[in-house]
Amino acid sequence: MDLPDLAPNVCWIQATSAGIGQFVKQQEYDRRMPKTLFTTASGVHARPLAEYVILAMLTHYKGLQRILDAQKNSFWSRMAGTDLEGRTMAVVGLGSIGCEVSRMAKAFGMRVIGTDLYPKKESVDQFYSIDNFREMLPLADVIVLCVPHTKNTEKMFGAVELATTRRDAFLINIARGAVVDELALIKALQSGQLGGAALDVFSEEPLPANSPFWQMPNVIVSPHSACTSDRENLRLTDLFCDNLERFLNNQPLRNVLDTELLF
Repeated sequence: MDLPDLAPNVCWIQATSAGIGQFVKQQEYDRRMPKTLFTTASGVHARPLAEYVILAMLTHYKGLQRILDAQKNSFWSRMAGTDLEGRTMAVVGLGSIGCEVSRMAKAFGMRVIGTDLYPKKESVDQFYSIDNFREMLPLADVIVLCVPHTKNTEKMFGAVELATTRRDAFLINIARGAVVDELALIKALQSGQLGGAALDVFSEEPLPANSPFWQMPNVIVSPHSACTSDRENLRLTDLFCDNLERFLNNQPLRNVLDTELLF
């Protein structure tokens, strides 16, 4: 027996993750539990994910791996990195995570352009509609993927999109692995069409030991943990308590999952 059988009359379910859409779709909870409200943890992981984006950019542009390798080998040689100030970041998906990424990037003096299903011009320096998001890719030094996994976003970043990026562009994926065509990404990284990538999510998790991503010197691999923080449970508890108070007082809940966007 699973959830619809065990709790057929449940009115509301609070998730601990923002990206529960595909799980709800796969389990057909939206169809089997039509009277149930699902609320996500949107916003809880925005700050740790945005900080991961900053970490990834600084690691890449400041040459942190070279510094660590030199230290390991007791090798002293001066080097030069580069700055974030004045660079352009393209944010694909301007939900709570994308907006926090944008805010932090601006604090480093970056110009931020972005796209979303809904107009959110106040979050970025220049906004592109989702239908025209490819137009912003050649303008970006850094591209950050923050979109949820839906039918419309699956493999939205593939060979066509990669062919339009700058050859030194840096891609950061904190969305879902399915949003990227990984075979096309591997080819772009190996050929030099893309300068590098920081990947926290993959189409298959755990990432197989034979994946080329592990051995690529221009790729940062992290185990779908960029959102995890020692403050996570406190933030989740605060969100749940707020929504519980709203639920008991018949007020609109925060972060209601839009099941119509799943298809």
